[in-house]
Amino acid sequence: MDEEMAAIDRNDTWELIELPKGHKTIGVKWIYKKKMNKEGKVERHKARLVAKGYKQEFGVDYKEVFAPVARLDTIRLVIALAAQHSWPIFQMDVKSAFLHGDLDEQVFVDQPPGYVKVGEEHKVCKLKKALYGLKQAPRARY
Repeated sequence: MDEEMAAIDRNDTWELIELPKGHKTIGVKWIYKKKMNKEGKVERHKARLVAKGYKQEFGVDYKEVFAPVARLDTIRLVIALAAQHSWPIFQMDVKSAFLHGDLDEQVFVDQPPGYVKVGEEHKVCKLKKALYGLKQAPRARY
């Protein structure tokens, strides 16, 4: 959980503020996962903070959810061209990818369980960047 919170801090994902009148917060929760090695043994435990996006209201918390995705035909074409010309192909993973997308809408979430700032319990997190679980998170990356 500390690793996830460090990524959120590094990416300047939110700021703590007083909840503006007329606005509501979206809850957050921790999702836990075990990363296994090739032998099937637990390599490490991972925690991810996600917003309860199912509580978002269209037109209030988000406007669009469309995110551009490469079509399978396009991917096959690129692989075929690479094979034909002996070009190398690389695959990569962007750590905390959703946390890099800027938000257009004003979205407020509760402080994460276990990480509520002492003396600022009444404050909420105003998101500057997307958080996993938000309906607009995939679109925010583009």
